[in-house]
Amino acid sequence: MKKLMISSKLWLSLMSVAVVSACSNTSASQAVVEATATVQSGTAPAVQAVSAKLPDLVTFDQSDTTAEWSADESTTITLNGTAATIVGSGAAAADGSVHITASGTYVLKGALSDGQIVVDVQDEGTVRLVLNGVDIQDSDSAAIYIKEAGKTVITLQEGTENTVADGAVYVYADAATDEPSATIFSKSDLAINGTGSLKVTANYKDGITSKDDLKIVSGLIGIQSADDGLVGKDMVAVQEGKITIVAGGDGIKSTNDTEADKGFVAIAGGTFDIKAVNDGIQAETTLVADGGTYNLITGGGSVNGEVKVEARGPEAPEASGSGTASATAGSAETETASMKGLKAGGDVAINGGTWTIDAADDAIHSNGNVAVAGGGFTITTGDDGIHADVLLTIADGKIDIKKSYEGLEGANITVLGGETQVVASDDGVNVAGGNDASAAGGSQGQDQFTASGSNQLTLSGGILTVDATGDGLDSNGSIYMTGGTVTVNGPTNNGNGPLDYDGSFVQSGGTLVAAGSSGMAQAPSGDSAQFSVVMTYPQVQQAGTLVHLQDNESNAILTFAPSKNYQSVVISSPDLKEGAAYTLYSGGTSTGSEANGLYTEGEYTGGTEVVGFEISSSVTWLNESGVTTGNTGGPGPGGGGREGIRPEGGKLPEGGVIPEGGMGPGSGDTPVEGDVSGS
Repeated sequence: MKKLMISSKLWLSLMSVAVVSACSNTSASQAVVEATATVQSGTAPAVQAVSAKLPDLVTFDQSDTTAEWSADESTTITLNGTAATIVGSGAAAADGSVHITASGTYVLKGALSDGQIVVDVQDEGTVRLVLNGVDIQDSDSAAIYIKEAGKTVITLQEGTENTVADGAVYVYADAATDEPSATIFSKSDLAINGTGSLKVTANYKDGITSKDDLKIVSGLIGIQSADDGLVGKDMVAVQEGKITIVAGGDGIKSTNDTEADKGFVAIAGGTFDIKAVNDGIQAETTLVADGGTYNLITGGGSVNGEVKVEARGPEAPEASGSGTASATAGSAETETASMKGLKAGGDVAINGGTWTIDAADDAIHSNGNVAVAGGGFTITTGDDGIHADVLLTIADGKIDIKKSYEGLEGANITVLGGETQVVASDDGVNVAGGNDASAAGGSQGQDQFTASGSNQLTLSGGILTVDATGDGLDSNGSIYMTGGTVTVNGPTNNGNGPLDYDGSFVQSGGTLVAAGSSGMAQAPSGDSAQFSVVMTYPQVQQAGTLVHLQDNESNAILTFAPSKNYQSVVISSPDLKEGAAYTLYSGGTSTGSEANGLYTEGEYTGGTEVVGFEISSSVTWLNESGVTTGNTGGPGPGGGGREGIRPEGGKLPEGGVIPEGGMGPGSGDTPVEGDVSGS
């Protein structure tokens, strides 16, 4: 019952940061209701970071952690080829194998050339196997088979090297069974501790499997397996240790899908080097990691990711520096097996650690919620950097997604803090717009969302930097920004936009700068409390050309160097004031400190004045002639927004270049709904 209560506690903790359907807990339900009401009033919801950690899920008791033993109170088993010498009680040797039938401590040393250690204890006590320098080989079954015991603890004696291996084909006494199926196989709870080393070669299937709980307390463990590396049906819990896995299936997994309080993976720390054909670490329910150092390569890495082309409507031509247009064509996605770095059927909570993930599929994937509360991440992936079916929350940490199809994806996304950098070949941040075909059988299912007004991207703190080929920030719902710093670079094609939203983009705080193409440009909504400026250039500006905005007293509002070619730029800052005069410059240099293209402090010189203007409304649309009478952007073909967009009927002229003076609303005669700068 303790596990069940803790699992529920984790779910409620995650629910406290989500705007999702109410649950049975009254206080959590009330928090969700209040958050929803706040959103509907036009501001971002109140949220808090998830606090679930390994101690909330599992306890390592004394029998798990004790590695000391006494020779006087132990049975010694000396292995010698096909025979064994036993000193003490509770064990017997026969037919090249050793059978242990009583609880107690057994110290094993020597080599068994073709035999098995069998634990079959009826008294429900604890069996401790001290591996004191062994080499156990079995040609047609598990090397260590724990058939029955209350609990088994394997201790890796300090300073020893231990190896176990099985054969490629198992022979079963009963043709109806498929157990054992791992080199070390336990039908009851199994714990591993000690400071020695264990090398596991699994030629048949899995490396180490427990049909109940599998706990790793410490030790140097190396596994090479035909299928999965570490498997715990009810749980896999790791306190420390150095674990190296090369797996033909999943690296680490928990498989219980029938009990809500089981089937989880919880890691406190350790060092993990995992190369898996399928998923790196997979939990049927919840995955929690508090710390550790991880190097995960799945599916051969991101170079093996599927070639994807987003399913969009007709795309506007890509604008080049000369105003010429080009078009592209693509093919549909195909379904593949799951090759994710981290994957959970329930929730993922990461509280720390150093992560290097190179995945053919999503780097981090949850069928529920993902909460990142700390840690450092270097991610390259053939699909999503981080994906959550329900809510993705980033509260802290440093995330560097160097390569992805879509960087951050979820039905809802909340950024509270931390520093996140995204490079995406499609959308940088995507709310409720996934189309991932890596589905069922080992994978977590196709990433498809039903877009609704409740889907939202919330930006309230931290630093978010996006480099996107598709939309920069794409919400098939609404966007709420109350704080933090967001910079968007790209796209360069006019079929996408730096900002793309269906509902509203309500901005009441923070700094936003989004530079990219102009064909589908959008701005924050007209009912935003904070002012914004949208500049559309008649020609494409080269990457690195500074955008500098200052007030009439030469105080810098923002200096930014886009990393890609751009023809529009959106700027929103708390320093923009109604009725104040500003000047926008292009080019020049800055002596300030640069981070993610933004300059702070220093002196700006040498730029060319582009336009001077005065702010009189929430969104000020500009071209080189001054304030325009209407917006000059429009919604992306995937849905687009309802506010801060190009009016209905507006379209780009041939070549995709905005003429001097702007385009005005609609046909240029009458303002239309959604035009926030003309009335």
